[in-house]
Amino acid sequence: MFTDLLPRLQRAAASLTGSPFAAGDVVHDAYLRIARRPERFLGHPQPYAYAFTTMVNILRDQWRRERRRVPMPEVSEAGEAVERGCAEPDPWPGGPAELQARWEVVRLLGFLTAKQARAVALVDLDGYSVDEAAELLGLHRSTLAVTRRRAHRRLRAVLERERERGGG
Repeated sequence: MFTDLLPRLQRAAASLTGSPFAAGDVVHDAYLRIARRPERFLGHPQPYAYAFTTMVNILRDQWRRERRRVPMPEVSEAGEAVERGCAEPDPWPGGPAELQARWEVVRLLGFLTAKQARAVALVDLDGYSVDEAAELLGLHRSTLAVTRRRAHRRLRAVLERERERGGG
């Protein structure tokens, strides 16, 4: 049934996103979300409306995430600023100090399992609630909370070890 709706969904997604390439991604994400519980889609009196609403929800989630993101300057821009002597202790958002902090976050996330890193990134970095993050990851709320707590414990241990060695 979903394949019968593809042309209509593709056109609707293209008009919502403004790009046929982004539209394909949204339609694909909608299919994946619907495939988790196909009985809801198949039992709905208006399957197109159900699929369209799913696409809109996906786009709304993407737009919310994008609003929360702080753009990072290109590495070359930060390096050029330092070379020109224009770099200060971070006088503007996205300056060299913030870039260095972001690299440090990425380094620290490398000490975690993929599951722990996703939990920390969504809740602590992107600002999602535990409930929202659990839903996005397809986990129960308590599972995400335990995973996040273990990740925080692991990060504290790593930082403490580095501090003892004189690395921090």
